[in-house]
Amino acid sequence: MLLAATAILVGFVVLIWSADLFVAGAASIAENMGLSPVIIGLTIVSIGTSAPEILVSITATLSGAGELAIGNAIGSNIANIGLVLGTTVLVAPMCVHPSCIRKELPALLVVTAGTGLLILDGELSRLDGGLMMAALAFILYQVVRNQDEGASLLEEAGGDDVLPHLNPLRAWLTFALGMIMLIASSRALVWGATEVALFMGVSQLVIGLTIVAIGTSLPELAATIASALRGHTEIAVGNVIGSNLFNLLAVMSIPGLIQPELLDAQVLPRDYATMSAMTAMLALAIYLGRLRKRAPAGHSYIGRSAGVLFVAIYALYYYWLYQTR
Repeated sequence: MLLAATAILVGFVVLIWSADLFVAGAASIAENMGLSPVIIGLTIVSIGTSAPEILVSITATLSGAGELAIGNAIGSNIANIGLVLGTTVLVAPMCVHPSCIRKELPALLVVTAGTGLLILDGELSRLDGGLMMAALAFILYQVVRNQDEGASLLEEAGGDDVLPHLNPLRAWLTFALGMIMLIASSRALVWGATEVALFMGVSQLVIGLTIVAIGTSLPELAATIASALRGHTEIAVGNVIGSNLFNLLAVMSIPGLIQPELLDAQVLPRDYATMSAMTAMLALAIYLGRLRKRAPAGHSYIGRSAGVLFVAIYALYYYWLYQTR
């Protein structure tokens, strides 16, 4: 048990560190090949920040722990709204950019509903996974196609984090090291999580929904709070919505693509239903926030009352999970 817990802890730390290396290397390679900074930021960096969840999903599925991968995707989305966004709003109320209200939020609602319909039969098949990946490709295509709007949003956010400019050799070495460490740390994390599940007598799904989901969401919690404290609240909300889209379309689709997975009986009525309800409540809070007097023209204002609601629902979900584990 101690060895498994150590593997989880070390796996998380190395996973996050190696993801940064992977993103820096991949972005520099793309830059050296002549891609614009906007396209790099909207595609490579966006995918790279989800690399920990994606690698954990691949490793878990190949190790016969597909339930853990599915739990990680759904649990991360619940944590992103309840823990990450809820806590951040308690620290600093947020404004939501009009573009996010018009495009990203409706896309998340459609993807949440569509993915729910695909798994309504209790199975995540290769066809389901393929359709989810196709939807992700379409969204990325639309993002790149509308890169000018993405550039204005990034400029307005005034992000302080600048990716390093590495020469070709160092970029490839950094990329390779990041990838190797991502694979190794994800294997350690999945092994540790599986051993803990066996020791505690709970399913891999529950471990994915809790330990793994929280662990892979902690960096986003830190980054989102930091962005909000610096006044970049519009990007903070967009990060959560974008992360949830990637979790559903990239992370959750992987088990189906590699090996069709039968879903636990509790996934739809408990876990996916909770995630869908929290997503709908986030959308309602954003749309109602447009009526607030504090909201700038076209924007939405999310106050601390919404943060209290998100955190409370997150805590209640964990109590429900404990009762039905």
